[in-house]
Amino acid sequence: MTQSLTISSSPHTRSQVTTPNIMFDVAIALIPASAYGVYQFGIKAALILFISVISCVLSEFVYQSLMDRPVTVSDGSALVTGMILGLNMPPSISLWIPFLGGIFAIIVVKQLYGGIGQNFMNPALAARCFLLISFAGEMTTFTYHDAVVSPTPLAALKAGQSVDLTAMFIGKIPGSMGEVSVIALLIGAVYMLIRKVITLRIPAAYLITFALFVFIFGQQDISYVLAHLCGGGVIFGAFFMATDYSSSPITSKGQILFGILLGILTGLFRLFGGSPEGVSYAIILSNLLVPLIEEISFPIPLGREKR
Repeated sequence: MTQSLTISSSPHTRSQVTTPNIMFDVAIALIPASAYGVYQFGIKAALILFISVISCVLSEFVYQSLMDRPVTVSDGSALVTGMILGLNMPPSISLWIPFLGGIFAIIVVKQLYGGIGQNFMNPALAARCFLLISFAGEMTTFTYHDAVVSPTPLAALKAGQSVDLTAMFIGKIPGSMGEVSVIALLIGAVYMLIRKVITLRIPAAYLITFALFVFIFGQQDISYVLAHLCGGGVIFGAFFMATDYSSSPITSKGQILFGILLGILTGLFRLFGGSPEGVSYAIILSNLLVPLIEEISFPIPLGREKR
């Protein structure tokens, strides 16, 4: 009896993990930070999140429909982009600004380059940088306690003032909705690690490099270093934005180099730049260098000489 064999190219072992699985896991991991943001800043925070998500999902649906492309809103990537963008917004922002940001993130940064997997930088962060440049006043005004404008802990550090580390860890501080509570972000990060959505290579390399940079070039004080780690978007960026599959290296060595670069750039922006924050710009610039990082970190095939 003859037995037919199917001959095909690799890969022969296929994973059961799909894009929707990954995206919905990330969305679940963002729930603690989202819930705390709404608890801390009220119904306006929920509206900002809702508008950001709706803007991203609608932009993807309308663009793909008009361009006669397969509609992929069900894969959850637009949902995650909208959640990350919304969590990067100040709680006092005008509602039309995150809506505009969602259109920019999906159409300009994602769809014009071919859709999911083809974007060369994180769409939500690119939109945040676009909004920071275009609407600097609204994007850098943070309210807390009865809509009173308050400086963020990073601004206080920049001015040489002391900060409350416990309040920063819990989230009882002014700032963008999704980055104020370190504990909520870490809960989400642990969930993604357990689900194997991300690895520790990029976040660990990023946070360790950044902490060393701040210790060496800032103040040789552990409390000062911890304040920089808990303040701003470092934790949010390290676990939820720098680990974006499309815009980060695929090699293990490349991911470590990527994290080191992120830590150095964030330290440079924070300590020597005019603004107290620098996570968004550090990640965007590092995204642009991913092809170079992969070029120098890609494993050499057996028998081939290193160039």
